[in-house]
Amino acid sequence: MTPVWLSRLQFALTASFHYIYPPISMGLGLMLVVIGIIYLRTKDPKWRRMSFFWVKVYGLVFAIGVATGVVQEFEFGTNWAEYSRFVGNIFGSLLAAEGVFAFFLEGGFLGLMLFGGNRLGPRMWLAATAIVAFGAHFSALWIVMANSWMQTPAGYEILPTAHGVQAFMTSFSEIVFTPSFIPRILHVWTSAWMVGAGLMLSVSAFYVLRNRHVDVAKPNFKTAMPFFVVFSILQLFLFGAVQAEEVAINQPIKLAAMEGVWEDTSCAPMTIIGIVDVQNETTYGIRVPCLLSFLAYHDINATVQGLNSFPRDTWPPVKLTFHSYHVMINLGVIFVAIGLLGTLLAFWKQRIWRIRPVLWLFVLTIFLAEIGTIAGWWPAE
Repeated sequence: MTPVWLSRLQFALTASFHYIYPPISMGLGLMLVVIGIIYLRTKDPKWRRMSFFWVKVYGLVFAIGVATGVVQEFEFGTNWAEYSRFVGNIFGSLLAAEGVFAFFLEGGFLGLMLFGGNRLGPRMWLAATAIVAFGAHFSALWIVMANSWMQTPAGYEILPTAHGVQAFMTSFSEIVFTPSFIPRILHVWTSAWMVGAGLMLSVSAFYVLRNRHVDVAKPNFKTAMPFFVVFSILQLFLFGAVQAEEVAINQPIKLAAMEGVWEDTSCAPMTIIGIVDVQNETTYGIRVPCLLSFLAYHDINATVQGLNSFPRDTWPPVKLTFHSYHVMINLGVIFVAIGLLGTLLAFWKQRIWRIRPVLWLFVLTIFLAEIGTIAGWWPAE
């Protein structure tokens, strides 16, 4: 075990643990705004009770998310000091902007949202909640912007300095709108909205199963369900597919690792479920012919570059990339399926309340959603 390997392991663990919380902050923030709007329209006190409950959850998630995020900030200096020195003029500026613009916006109105429910009018409280939710999304914007620049750098030049060569910004717009930024941020946002709705489904289903707060849990469940279905479809079939196209164009070696493609292949198949044998350079599993070529290039005869087209020392960790990517994909399909099933049962004679196994399935939804988002972040990195 080398210091580099240990540094990677530590950062992977802290980044993965941190990423449990930002999707909840964004998704739950959006759902709090939805609940607040429903209360303004109906004046039904159960929606007010619902808001106060979820605000407490949001406050806890926000606190842990900030604490775990600060650890990563320090790790850039302790684990990757040379990298920070080299790209600090660009990468550090984006992280600083996230703190100055997004974090203070979110943190400034968080107190009003947490403690102003009984002191502010409903409209003012909803406005504070909307600003907090916007701040969470704005924060993710800067972080994904910085990460996208790492993946597909643009708008910079490398110049000699007294401390060695460093990267300097030449075009802010090119740094912001790198080729990977728009697909990545849209995929992050929609997956976060799915996670927020999934959290509401899980907690509401648990309360129904325990026969507690049923008068609030059932409408909360039925409110979150359409959002969960729509966002699960969007993040998988639209924005996920767009991001895969971007990876095929800008990071073909990553696409080859994600799908276990070893040699340049026309009409390349897509693996649905499988394993990779790196030593023998073989991929086993259930595969759909030509689907990868079609999804990546919209041409079933297009050639997908294989890993052997690139120097071996530039390969990403193939097993980790392949398996985590397929965990994300398969969980995404499962979310669409259970979302459609839940919608049918919840709105068709409300049969879902009598089918306990399905409710227990929804209790597990938030855990599966978090696994899916973390598994998706690994190949993205």
